Amino acid sequence: MATVLVASNRGPVSYVLGEDGSLDARRGGGGLVSGLSSVSSQDTLWVCAALGEGDREAVRRGTGEPGVRMLDIDPEVYADAYDGIANSVLWFLHHHLYDIPREPVFDAEFRRRWDSYRTYNRAFAGALAAEAAEGAAVLVQDYHLALVPGLLRELRPDLRIAHFTHTPWASPPYLRMLPDGVREELLWGMLGADELGFHTREWASAFLGCADFATASGTASPGSPGGDGRRRVTHRRRTGPERTTRIGAYPLGVDGEELRRLAHRREVDERLARLQEEVGGRRTIVRVDRTELSKNILRGLRAYRELLVVHPEWRDRVVHLASAYPSRQDLDAYRTYTAAVTELADEINAEFGTADWQPVLVSVEDDFTRSLAAYRLADVALVNPVRDGMNLVAKEIPVVSELGCALVLSREAGAHAELGEDALTVNPFDVSETAEALHTALSMSSTERADRTKRLAVAATSLPPQRWFLDQLEALRG
Repeated sequence: MATVLVASNRGPVSYVLGEDGSLDARRGGGGLVSGLSSVSSQDTLWVCAALGEGDREAVRRGTGEPGVRMLDIDPEVYADAYDGIANSVLWFLHHHLYDIPREPVFDAEFRRRWDSYRTYNRAFAGALAAEAAEGAAVLVQDYHLALVPGLLRELRPDLRIAHFTHTPWASPPYLRMLPDGVREELLWGMLGADELGFHTREWASAFLGCADFATASGTASPGSPGGDGRRRVTHRRRTGPERTTRIGAYPLGVDGEELRRLAHRREVDERLARLQEEVGGRRTIVRVDRTELSKNILRGLRAYRELLVVHPEWRDRVVHLASAYPSRQDLDAYRTYTAAVTELADEINAEFGTADWQPVLVSVEDDFTRSLAAYRLADVALVNPVRDGMNLVAKEIPVVSELGCALVLSREAGAHAELGEDALTVNPFDVSETAEALHTALSMSSTERADRTKRLAVAATSLPPQRWFLDQLEALRG
């Protein structure tokens, strides 16, 4: 039985099924993987979903890696829960992305998918209840599993349960768009936790605003901050005792040493040399994003085009290196958005490009090596999401940048709370302001740019993944 359990949609390993029937295990990375490595492997278990045929085959054969339990959830249930609810409803709510005159629509199809989301969360709660030792600590991750704390609390009231939301949390008016019963189920699911974590105090406060409600099934009200700075929500279900959930902010940082090691591998050096040849000694504006609707890539490209119009002195003197990883291409809205990104980049190149200068070099491939090379080459980093839980790219580029880079940063990124003092802050909806910020960044002296970058790197590495994870575990156990 495990004493520390992590639950997330995606696990630390995935399996690829070969034509000969062999299974190839591929380890993942990221903050959770790094954080869990700081706890004894003999006492830990990671519960995750089987995402592909290779994963499901590994479950059927019982050949999974020690310390990882994959759940083989019915593919139709998974698709409804993951694409139909988590990514098409909860993501849009928390990022304030809905086209309100047309969306959302909560009809019978939505309720069928919500049933699948509930089933998906129950599968995780059941697995965690079966695998956890008495009084174990369970750390549940993200909006995919928002119901798990409440469901697990019913099964195992002895457990210490935490939930961390890696996105923003919806403002109260946005969350009120959900049908009343669904909204209550979502909030009571979250309040089943002893600890709720968010990247920033702003997102934590948004949840507190939503939790301040009274329903037919119980009451909840925020209390004053405790001595540790965390807020409390005292709540009571109609059929249960009064409980308290603590709310805290844990701003995830980057592992500077590991990131620099990755950025200076030979394959990155080779890619950097090719990029330098393409750039031709010009200044660089770098962005690295998934083609996610919240990342605001289109307005970033429009701001770059306006820079070239309003400040023609930068023509043939700057190149915009844009990495746009395809994201959620099984959803029509994301496919359309990805196509729009490449189309706008082509338009800018056609409008301003010359035989010797291509203004935008855009890559729509998942190419981490190219991204690290671009980080090292960046004179300016553009990070302009309309709303973002944290945004680690804003922290990664200053850590890796070799000559120093000026950071143009959206005030709506969670990272702004830590980096805003040394960044050039922009309203992500204001294309003209962003264009002027790019001009200021390009015009900044190398000394000022280097000084800002040093301070940004210190802030970015102040809470690396292991410390971020252990702080939450210690708070939960305490």
